[in-house]
Amino acid sequence: MTDISRRALLAGASALATSTALPWTLQAAEAAPGDAAVEKLLADIAERLLAEYPENATALGIDKGARAALHARLTDRSAAADQARATWAAETLKTLQAVDRARLSPAQALNVDVTEESFRTAIEGWRFPFGDVGTLSGQNSFRNMPYSVSQLGGAYVDVPTFLDTQHAVETTADADAYLARVEAYAGELAAEAERLDHERGLGMVAPDFVLDIMLGQMVPARGQPIAQWGVVDSLRQRAAKAKLPERYARDVEALCTQKVAPAMDKQIAAFKAQRAVAVADAGIWKRPGGEEYYAWALKAGTTTTRTADEMHAQGREQIAQIQAEMDTLLKAQGLTQGTVGERMTALSKRPDLLFANDDAGRAKLLEYLNDRIADIRTRLPRAFATLVKGKLEIRRVPPAIQDGAPNGYASAGSIDGSVPGYYYINLKDTGIWPRYSLPTLCYHEGLPGHIWQGEYANQLPLIRTHLAFNAYSEGWALYAEQLGNELGAYDGDPLGKLGYLQSIGFRACRLVVDTGMHAKRWSFQQALDWFHANTGMPVAQLRSELNRYCAMPAQACGYKMGHNQINMLRNKAEGALGQRFDLKRFDDALVLSGNVPLTLLERIIDQHIAAIKG
Repeated sequence: MTDISRRALLAGASALATSTALPWTLQAAEAAPGDAAVEKLLADIAERLLAEYPENATALGIDKGARAALHARLTDRSAAADQARATWAAETLKTLQAVDRARLSPAQALNVDVTEESFRTAIEGWRFPFGDVGTLSGQNSFRNMPYSVSQLGGAYVDVPTFLDTQHAVETTADADAYLARVEAYAGELAAEAERLDHERGLGMVAPDFVLDIMLGQMVPARGQPIAQWGVVDSLRQRAAKAKLPERYARDVEALCTQKVAPAMDKQIAAFKAQRAVAVADAGIWKRPGGEEYYAWALKAGTTTTRTADEMHAQGREQIAQIQAEMDTLLKAQGLTQGTVGERMTALSKRPDLLFANDDAGRAKLLEYLNDRIADIRTRLPRAFATLVKGKLEIRRVPPAIQDGAPNGYASAGSIDGSVPGYYYINLKDTGIWPRYSLPTLCYHEGLPGHIWQGEYANQLPLIRTHLAFNAYSEGWALYAEQLGNELGAYDGDPLGKLGYLQSIGFRACRLVVDTGMHAKRWSFQQALDWFHANTGMPVAQLRSELNRYCAMPAQACGYKMGHNQINMLRNKAEGALGQRFDLKRFDDALVLSGNVPLTLLERIIDQHIAAIKG
């Protein structure tokens, strides 16, 4: 990859905001004959999805009024509920396929097509008699897993953090709903244990080292005094702050003692039973039906029809291009000996680039992240004509789940802006975060990445706010990293520029190692060795990454596939529009039209080009 020219950026920055046609989705247009009926259809589907996955209603801040009952509910994770969802989804897909697009406006036709594609993908995933299909689940839509529970997803991973960060406790109704959700949490743990036992019977068992991670999380947590559990302490502290009755602290502890703890014991037993028959093979190919599952997971994770072999080859080609640029920068820093990976490894160990691995060091690291966010805010008006607030809060991944959690992740805020987006960073070991690696993480997870994009999505019709596609979401976040570079965030900071290139190269490497383990039958160690040699990132960080790919095959491939598609379409728009190309308008077209499968993204840009040409 060569350094991207800033010609388009500068041209966009100099253009008057009113001199170019608005993105097609924002243009005033008369409603088409079929729009009203389809609008109601999609609204009804959205309400059903919120009922199926009520945590999304809370996260969006809309579990009130007619939806108030959702405030006290959690997603039903039982096998019976999942089968009922699959049956409803199949019926809904038939309804969507019958809609006459010729009677719809372009925007409404896109809404139907996006919804149809999401339902089709989910139904294909539900054909497998194992795993968890996340495609329709809103904020967890990226999380398709062949195992019902892993270190990345399941009630134990999700519910405590959700209750602490997204379930408000300001009134007695809030506290009562919290208690109801804690009781539901116990039911979810027990239901998952039954699904884990079922999967063990099918031979669909996670690698032994993944199970060790889960047991390493759950067993110590279960052994803590219940009064110190996060779900107990969170309600105790927040109820006290809101001056609510002291009984809530007693009630939540009693619920955890009587119901949650026994359910957690049941799930721990299910994991121990799986561990007794688990194998060390990392790849999904080793499991019954694994090869067919991986083909579907690649399709769901990338929203393309590219094969594993094609993605593998593309990843190798792109990392070679990126390393060529990194080599030039490294030589300019006097780092001339060894491979690019070896030189980056040496750089990552320089003491002056590391934060202390203690609470003081973690505090300084978080302060540095907030400084990077403050800086990029000042640059965003040069990349977008339509701006959102970008309200976010940076938090450490809770220590209770940090062993199995990703290195960084984010979730968008509420629709009304009352709850910010959260950008989490895993600080178990600050040694995996040399200073030069952090700015690009801010642009990916925060602004103008996931949280920024999420605020635009929150302004769309509810069905489009809810539905999301991994390749678009992660492709956008990589494009956000690219924008950070183009906006001059690394001017005068060659090490930061190396961190950016390392990050983009890391995602190209994901194409290689994910397909390597799951399609080409690489061992975990083979994948780790190749990963380290070609990124120079800390081995501990890469091992955590590979653990993630083992639990969630194919999801990691969506990043670079989405990024590649966005850049292909940007090149297309620049070629078609010439001097009329305006980066701010292009970026608006990408983000205002919403989260879509890559198969539909070109339509959006084609209509954007047509609108500007008039």
